[in-house]
Parts: sequence; structure tokens; C-alpha cells
Amino acid sequence: MPAIYPFTAIVGQERMRRALILNAVDMRIGGVLIRGERGTAKSTMARALAALLPMVEAVQGCRFGCDPAKPNTWCTECHERDARGEELPVILRPTPFVNLPVSATEDRVVGTLDIEQAIQKGERHFEPGVLAAANRGLLYIDEVNLLDDHVVDVLLDSAAMGMNIVEREGVSFTHPARFILVGTMNPEEGDLRPQLLDRFALSVDITGIRDPRERVLIMERNIAFERDAEAFRQEWLPKEQELSRQIEQARKLVDQVTYTKRDLLSIAALTASLNVDGHRADLIILKAARAQAAFEGRTAITDHDIALAAELALPHRLKKTPFQQTEITTEQLQERIEQLQGQSQPGEPEEKPEPQEGQEQKKT
Repeated sequence: MPAIYPFTAIVGQERMRRALILNAVDMRIGGVLIRGERGTAKSTMARALAALLPMVEAVQGCRFGCDPAKPNTWCTECHERDARGEELPVILRPTPFVNLPVSATEDRVVGTLDIEQAIQKGERHFEPGVLAAANRGLLYIDEVNLLDDHVVDVLLDSAAMGMNIVEREGVSFTHPARFILVGTMNPEEGDLRPQLLDRFALSVDITGIRDPRERVLIMERNIAFERDAEAFRQEWLPKEQELSRQIEQARKLVDQVTYTKRDLLSIAALTASLNVDGHRADLIILKAARAQAAFEGRTAITDHDIALAAELALPHRLKKTPFQQTEITTEQLQERIEQLQGQSQPGEPEEKPEPQEGQEQKKT
């Protein structure tokens, strides 16, 4: 197996790094689309993240790596084994990394059911596809804009539901398909349709680094890696392990992160003021803000978390005019949130506490 360049050794590209880490903390966010010119470490960072992620517990003998702690997400085979009273031993396995080729067909992605065997022998035989291999791992699609639109739609549906359901001639098979979806593309080769673009939770537009000192650092690190990959990895191993531990802790904490009605109003006011279509962006900003708080070891989100999440969730959803700014920064978003909060406070009705037991409400 070829050596993988360390994630923490990659120079710059902070937005791309943050988008990938947030998806690693909470796979329910829904993936990231990375748009940029050639040679900007898109595929390098995706591979490096998968190698960095902590080991996961899985049901031994399961072809889909089902999570033993979440029976409601088990595949059809694990449910049948459990119904028969079989013990489901637990093993640790590395996070899978699956690279989807541009030529992939729908059957290659979702898997196939052998209808002939089902009719003749009454046995259900399912041949797993890419979604099965990527479960609880990272699914990487290079040049996603060149992939067949129908296949992209199937991938995005599975990423959103966390399940893959295959039905043929009255025979069905279900297995979990929760993964970090990372798509990369060069806009010069064509864009995705707006409907598909909106289905990617986060989006990052990246360019080559212009600072000469950072460009020199990139060259020095790459030469050192090519000279002795193992020695280079050992040098960065403490930082890799530290980030891996931080992601693992954040995964345990993310469901405990709280938010207030004020936070929800801030998100809704922000997306409404920017004329963002639909409600997907609001939900994604909330999920990403919670992941950001968990990654920093906190149990409540702040306006800064919302701004950081919006910076990644809104770029591909904003309606752009020829003279409109194409990029919006965290600082600008945070200022906008504070302005919107200031506008809404004077006219907001005060929340009255519910009357306690034994107290009578005064009638007017």
C-alpha cells in the first residue's frame, strides 16, 4: 500500500480542512464539494483524512461494517442473524476509503440483487456495491461534474438518508450507507446542475497559494516525503494522533451540543436576508455549528460557530449577479448576524414563563 501524505502536514487550505473535519465529526452533515484548479491538494487531503480517522467498531462477519451499538441501522443480514439468536461479535476496523470512478454505473454504486436465484431457489442474494464498501468511511469522487447525473443523485440520496435500499421484482435488501461524501471538480470543465449542487451540504472554492514562503514550504515538505515517506510520517505522527483523538472526542460530544431559540432565529434570519432558497441550508448550518462546537470541546453553539458553518454552507447557494461579491467571510457573516439580532430584539415579544402548579392565571 502506498504511503499517504499526513493530513496535518498539508500547507494552508484552511476552509477545505475545516469542511472535511466537520464532516468527520458528524457524517449526518451531508458531505462537501471542493471546487478548484488543478494541483491544490484536493485528493491528497481527502485521502489523508481517511487515513487519519480513528478505528471504528463493527459487527464481525458483516459485509457492510454495521455499527453494533446502533441496531436500528443494521443491514438485513445482521437483523436476520440477531433474530436467529446468533451472537454478533465486535471487531475494530480502519475507516474505509473508497474512490468512485467517473465511469461507474448505478448497479456498481448501489449493488445488485440476483433475481434468478430468488425465483428459482427462494434465496435472496445481494452483491454489494460502492455504497456498501464506503459505509462508515469516506467516499471520494474526483471530477464529480463528469459523473452521470442520475448516479450523483443516487449517491446524494443515500448520503442524506444514511441507508441504501435496493428493490427488484418484489425482492428488497437494505443496508446502512452513512459516509463522508467528498466530491472534487474543476469548474473550467463544467459545473453541476443547481439541483445537484444544492444537495452537497458544504462547498469550498479553493485556489493555489500565492504566498512565496508557503509555496516554498509545500516544496520542502513534498521533497522530504518523496525522499523517505515513513520518516516523514513518523515526524508528523504526534500531530496526526492528536487530531484523530480530537475528532473521536468530538464524535462522542456532538449529540450533547445544545442550542437556543435565539440561535435558530439567527440562522433563519441570516439565510432569509441572503435570499437562500429552501430550508436545507438552515439545517446544515445548525448541524455544522454543533460539529464545530464539539470539535472545540464545547457543549453549546455560539454566533461564531454559526458564522463558520454559514461560510461553508452558503457559497454555492447564494444567487450571484455579475457585480456581486463571490465570497463572503466569517467576519462579514458574524457582523450580519449581530446586525440582524439587533434589528429583531426591539420588536420581539418577551417570552412569558408558563404558570407553575398551584398558581392561578389572572384574567384581564
